Amino acid sequence: MLSVIGEIADPMVQVNNPYRISADGEPVVAPGTGGITYNARIGDSAVDIWGDHIEPAVTIKNYKAIDNSAANGGLNLYSCVGNRARVVSGDAKSEFGRVTGKHGGLDHIIIDFTREQMDKMAVGDRIQVIAYGQGLALTDFPGVKVRNLDPDLLETMGIAGNIKTGRLKIQVTHTIPAAILGSGLGRNNTFYGDYDIQMFDPPTVEKYNLNTLRFGDIVAVLNADHSFGRIYREKSVSVGVIVHSRSALAGHGPGVMTLFTSTEGLIDPIIDGKANLKEYFAKM
Repeated sequence: MLSVIGEIADPMVQVNNPYRISADGEPVVAPGTGGITYNARIGDSAVDIWGDHIEPAVTIKNYKAIDNSAANGGLNLYSCVGNRARVVSGDAKSEFGRVTGKHGGLDHIIIDFTREQMDKMAVGDRIQVIAYGQGLALTDFPGVKVRNLDPDLLETMGIAGNIKTGRLKIQVTHTIPAAILGSGLGRNNTFYGDYDIQMFDPPTVEKYNLNTLRFGDIVAVLNADHSFGRIYREKSVSVGVIVHSRSALAGHGPGVMTLFTSTEGLIDPIIDGKANLKEYFAKM
């Protein structure tokens, strides 16, 4: 159990170029990553929102190092979903929230706070995470690997298993085919970041009910192995959490950050509309 720290990050846009070019070739101007997002939290729609890669509630990054890589790497590696996070500077000092995800590329940590708490915060306020969970292993279920998960959250999720078969039943809101996962592929590990659900094919969106995705939803990605990076592998199953909103950019969409993975497909996803961090955090 370690302390890691970051500052509430600035929302950043390239000067003189506010446009993002959509997958249909249209210029789009929309809110994006970083800062304090007052009107988006876990449990809210990650799709029905005017924005691009919106990170719900509060975004932090560690700017301590000159190139902000090593210190921010520690923040990103050790932080786990469900970890408690305490504000240590500014008017909201001593307020607590919980980590909801990691956003790759920008290497942000996303933390849930109430609107009342956020109203007291400012960009630059420092937030310390009580980082705990990396290295967590299910010793009775060696065929399922765990990533980025606070042990207390694991206890709250109500996961059931059969030791004889080595299989786990995990509640999820959606099952998603690995074939439509895009940006975020290519890393050799799943301790950092996320990858994105492409939502540009309407029949697929309808078939898998993707328009109902919410921040904090626990989802299963079918035929995906996240053991040593994110790859397509038939019969493998991975489970993750929705960490950011949809996007107009080609290859991008709601972000999935890894929580569980099984090369042999020893995870049985059970559809449950309440499988969301908002529900689980209320019990912690």
